[in-house]
Amino acid sequence: MPSFSIENFGCRATGADAAAMRRELLASGLALAGDHAQAEVVVLNTCTVTAAADSQARDAVRKIHRANPTARIVVTGCYAQRAPEELAALDGVALVVGNSHQSQIPALLRELRQPRAATEPVDFVPLQHLDSDAMSLARGPAKILTGDIFAQADVNISRSATADLPAPDRTRPILKIQDGCNNRCSYCVIPFVRGRSRSLAPDAVIAEVRTLVRAGAREIVLSGINLGSYGRDLTPRAALADVVHRILDETAVERLRFSSIEPQDVTEDFVTLVASSPRLAPHFHVPLQSGCDRILRAMHRWYRAAHYAERVRMIRCLAPDAAIGADVIVGFPGETDADFDETAQFIAALPFTYLHVFSFSERPGTAAANLGDRVPAQAIRERARALRTLGEQKAAAFRAVQSGRTHRALMLARCGDNWTEGLTGNYLKVRVPGRHPANEWHEVPLQD
Repeated sequence: MPSFSIENFGCRATGADAAAMRRELLASGLALAGDHAQAEVVVLNTCTVTAAADSQARDAVRKIHRANPTARIVVTGCYAQRAPEELAALDGVALVVGNSHQSQIPALLRELRQPRAATEPVDFVPLQHLDSDAMSLARGPAKILTGDIFAQADVNISRSATADLPAPDRTRPILKIQDGCNNRCSYCVIPFVRGRSRSLAPDAVIAEVRTLVRAGAREIVLSGINLGSYGRDLTPRAALADVVHRILDETAVERLRFSSIEPQDVTEDFVTLVASSPRLAPHFHVPLQSGCDRILRAMHRWYRAAHYAERVRMIRCLAPDAAIGADVIVGFPGETDADFDETAQFIAALPFTYLHVFSFSERPGTAAANLGDRVPAQAIRERARALRTLGEQKAAAFRAVQSGRTHRALMLARCGDNWTEGLTGNYLKVRVPGRHPANEWHEVPLQD
């Protein structure tokens, strides 16, 4: 039986895409290899949110090709959609498939396993000429399948109804119920590689949750590129809170968690809903990006610092034990020392429990790529280091407050000689004495 391996880079949405591809490939008759070195086909699902993410994907291709020269490498995901020709030029790459055609990968791999006669037509959709497209940086020789992502009307999920999921998909599976984004933040390339906002119909969401629960999933993570916009494109219009109510009422999922929610979508009703049910993880990840209004305007963000602070304090009031995380970008063009100090002071004053800190990365085709007044690399490194230190202090303070309390934790796959890692509802990692199977609940007294 032909074998494949798959590796994901990036956010929870790409993680959901990778899990869907893994299930579809297994259903199509391929066997999951133990690692890339043993696989006949290697699928890499890429991210392109930063230049570092692009570099990581290229390095992975080179490393895999060196270790397994006969493997056919299929590169897909956001980098493949943004700059397919860059990836097609790399040795070892057999196919580059954009997000626009990701659902066709199982069929494409069947063609790789059963080559056509030379006289037969090729099914690949020709790549449009990108010579004048700012999103494309090079020309390449390998076969490319991509198209207009803005023509995409559906949310790609696994269409396999099997309840026999591989082990990684049973422990905290990610269910993508929304894709794309209608916002145009000046630094962000994702709308151009994910397309317009679109939602999975509520009935389909319920069916997917039921399938995952039947397969043994105990916690499910609802994800999207802009999850809070869920349902606005549907007819009749729906809302994230509506589908959450249905999940609680119509499925047996034991815990539901949310990925990132934009600040304008963190309403009092939504926070009250999360706080009202023990089946909803008290965990809010609310992208901040900057605590300085001048920089927020330049980023084309839809809120100001005072509005954001109001939402965070509301969360802490209505859900006192909730995890509150944020993404922050340092070194945006034009960010001065005073702007950064304003952001640092803003973060210090709010009850965050963790931070994800990113250095600004120029993305081709975005408005910020054309801005001048670049921040020196050394200053960006120092600012990122300072915010990461602040984030560690926030995390330690939250853990200290929670110390001594008993939390319900789901066991994860990571373990040591005499411990197993678990995750609490409010996003705290714990170590439980002994070796325990993944996807198992334990009541854990939290210690510093």
